[in-house]
Amino acid sequence: MKRLVILGGGESGVGTALLGKAKGFEVFVSDKGTIKEKYKQVLIHHEIDWEEEQHTEAKILNADLVMKSPGIPNKVNLIGRLIAASVPVISEIEFASRYTDATIVGITGSNGKTTTASLTHHILKQELEVGLAGNIGDSFAKQILEKDYPNYVLEISSFQLDDIVDFKPHIAVITNITPDHLDRYDYKFENYIESKFRIVMNQTKDDYLIYDADDEVINEWLERHPVQSRLLPFSLTKTLENGAYLDNENIKITIDNNHIIMPTKSIALEGKHNVKNAMAASTVAHLLRIRKQTVRESLENFQGVEHRLENVLKINKVQYINDSKATNVNATYFALESMDAPTVWIVGGEDKGNNYEELFRFVNERVKAIICLGVDNQKLMDSFSGMVDVVVETQSMTEAVKMAYKLAEAGDNVLLSPACASFDLFENYEDRGRQFKEAVRNL
Repeated sequence: MKRLVILGGGESGVGTALLGKAKGFEVFVSDKGTIKEKYKQVLIHHEIDWEEEQHTEAKILNADLVMKSPGIPNKVNLIGRLIAASVPVISEIEFASRYTDATIVGITGSNGKTTTASLTHHILKQELEVGLAGNIGDSFAKQILEKDYPNYVLEISSFQLDDIVDFKPHIAVITNITPDHLDRYDYKFENYIESKFRIVMNQTKDDYLIYDADDEVINEWLERHPVQSRLLPFSLTKTLENGAYLDNENIKITIDNNHIIMPTKSIALEGKHNVKNAMAASTVAHLLRIRKQTVRESLENFQGVEHRLENVLKINKVQYINDSKATNVNATYFALESMDAPTVWIVGGEDKGNNYEELFRFVNERVKAIICLGVDNQKLMDSFSGMVDVVVETQSMTEAVKMAYKLAEAGDNVLLSPACASFDLFENYEDRGRQFKEAVRNL
């Protein structure tokens, strides 16, 4: 019996453990942190050996195969020793995809991938049996074990792509590429771009790459690194023979002389970035032969995802908006761009080497006050103090929301869009978003 060791006892780790056991592996789960109680109970119930708050090397280095959590960098000593010992180290999507013949739609990008993946799933599920996994919901491995849908939409991070070998989505989507997570990539943007493009590395001429043709980073990479996939770009500014583009407030999609036209006014989500997300999702749907009427209706009734420009409450004519999913500057760029009223902006967290210059225009035009929320707010204070009259700081979400309540007037927005990771004060961005919403409801 081959030994499968899983590093990380979270959703993807426990899902892989269950699938691995079902496929005949001797499974061991090791987590250097604390495993959540609900996952411990799953492991105990299925009689899977596990440990927490340590990595016992004697139980790990004897593995035939290792699946590691995407949060563990390849630079850590234990991973280096496994690789030196020629033990394959892979990600959950690599492991799970070996046990399904499903049609896979893989969606990556620096921003917009959660919305695009959710919207794509929303459209496809009207006519197909389709699972949604990756960074969303139940793990891909668990779904293959329990349901094995004939189609999957996967939201995939660069960390997950770093550990693929044979993984090959039939349809790949790259929403955009802007600098992010550079601390994991030796602070070299090209390393991060290369990681994102691993999503097409096993594709053939029978597969598709849907991408943002307005993104110069993507265009330049494709010019220098041709891919086998059939290219289906989308654009707000260019007319495209094959792909999706904007024409007089209509989205036009053309694939092999098959056309579909949809008015942008029917898209429930607001903002230019969401027109692009709709273009990508609709192109996937067109490839998988979803009826035009179904696509149109699905775009009309899709209500967005939690923590992404989510309207929480309107109090005293002030709109409170939760954009906790904005963990980098580019995501916050789209949030500030979509503000149509004076805005009290709550920003901050764990800085990932951010450059805030691209936000200056919107801060000057639309932000009336800034509340810095993080352990170390000095960089934010230095970046914006000359631009906005009121710049204050706190380390408490409750306090930040109370400050915003005092600063905002009727007709204003209060926007939580941190542009930073959440790990200094919160468990994750979901925890940060939930605390924001709770504080707003308690006003």
